[in-house]
Amino acid sequence: MSRPTASPETPRLGRRAFATLALVPVMGCGAAPPARAQRGALASLPDFADLAERVLPAVVNISVTSGGTEVPPELRGTPLERYLRERRGRQVVQGAGSGFVIDPSGLIVTANHVVGNASRVVVSSQSGQDYQARVVGTDELTDLALLRVEARTSLPAVPWGSSGAMRVGQWVLAAGNPFGLGGTVTTGIVSARGRDIGSGPFDDFLQTDAPINPGNSGGPLFNLAGEVIGINTAIYSPSGASAGIGFAVPSDLARPVIEGLRSSGRVDRGWLGVQVQDVPSDEPGRRAVAVRQGVLIAGVERGSPAARAGIRQGDQVVAINGERVETSRSLVRNIAAVPPGQTVRLSILREGRPSEIPVQVGRRPAAQQPAG
Repeated sequence: MSRPTASPETPRLGRRAFATLALVPVMGCGAAPPARAQRGALASLPDFADLAERVLPAVVNISVTSGGTEVPPELRGTPLERYLRERRGRQVVQGAGSGFVIDPSGLIVTANHVVGNASRVVVSSQSGQDYQARVVGTDELTDLALLRVEARTSLPAVPWGSSGAMRVGQWVLAAGNPFGLGGTVTTGIVSARGRDIGSGPFDDFLQTDAPINPGNSGGPLFNLAGEVIGINTAIYSPSGASAGIGFAVPSDLARPVIEGLRSSGRVDRGWLGVQVQDVPSDEPGRRAVAVRQGVLIAGVERGSPAARAGIRQGDQVVAINGERVETSRSLVRNIAAVPPGQTVRLSILREGRPSEIPVQVGRRPAAQQPAG
């Protein structure tokens, strides 16, 4: 929800989000640049018209219904209220989001918090066609979901791009369904990479200043080639509307998750069964070389893969299969990427002495969130 801390941005709106701002002319800014310089500067800016025309047909609006007849109190008095009062029997639209088609057969990516535990999900195309959607699978840890609709003809689809290839300062285009208004595009740049907003162990967001508002959740973030390099999922906003700080799940993280949902309806992640924490740099009683590297095992679950392999509380993991590990978050991510059943080699320090321990990785239980 939109609140003064970073959060998923679809449901909560407030009246302050729609305050009117006075337009004040800027005076005394110095002489205008020569006409030739102005033309040169304008020529260097991208024109997004062709890009928007190409990608918008693959962007869809999503409405979610569940039991109940009342619009949530925080949405009353906002532009979404009339939209959300669209009723189907004793059901009312309780949320609106966005998505995008990745396969012409009708596969659609959106955000998990958009579809949630909905009893009915309706997808609307840019041409005005409505489809009842089936939830193929969801992944709460990355806030992703995959839907399927049955269409009589092939649907326009957009390709994945590489989020890892994006640089801070590069142009992006966000598309979606802000405030239930339908197909809308906004532009901006990649403001930062690798943002951790405290939403889960796999936080690795792209930050953008492309305006993202309630209803944009699950919509795509495009590069200039028209490739999806992110899925818009959260904003940081004191008011509930865009404050120029939006977050998108990077495509390099999202794509394998979506492929897992597509093939089996779930995401199987590796799991050790340990609680981990970063090693404090000023921890007393440890040698300096041990303090500056690795991840501390703070606990080992009974009967877990780590326990069976002989991992102990107090061990310090410094590498996985020879690759250095420096933070607890990187350990959790690296182990999660290992297929369950595969064996990894952990390089550890135990009471300052190096050792290597093979561990057969297990399958992360559904209830497991932060542990490795």
